[in-house]
Amino acid sequence: MFKILLLTALVAYACADNIDKDAQVLSFKNDVADPEGNYAYAFETSNGIQQQEAGNSVGVAGQYEYVSPEGEKIALTYTADENGFQPSGAHLPTPPPIPEAIVRALEYIAAHPAAV
Repeated sequence: MFKILLLTALVAYACADNIDKDAQVLSFKNDVADPEGNYAYAFETSNGIQQQEAGNSVGVAGQYEYVSPEGEKIALTYTADENGFQPSGAHLPTPPPIPEAIVRALEYIAAHPAAV
């Protein structure tokens, strides 16, 4: 758990380097892992960086926010579990829509399975 917190702090520091080297920690909470592996932490700095995460041996969920060097507020939520890392945020790219011809082809294939 300490490695995750350290990595998070380094990422936050790298982001803060572009914004405010004199930022102060406004709040910090760290619930160390209990015997079942449940943990949580959160922090906020004076330059707009915020992060929260909670997890256990099954997975984690969290979110973070910061202001980009261009002045854009970046907010990301995530889960990480048996299905992998699943981020969500308005700044993340999205795939283009599936072309209609492909949708129809997939529907046809599903409706007409190959004979074995």
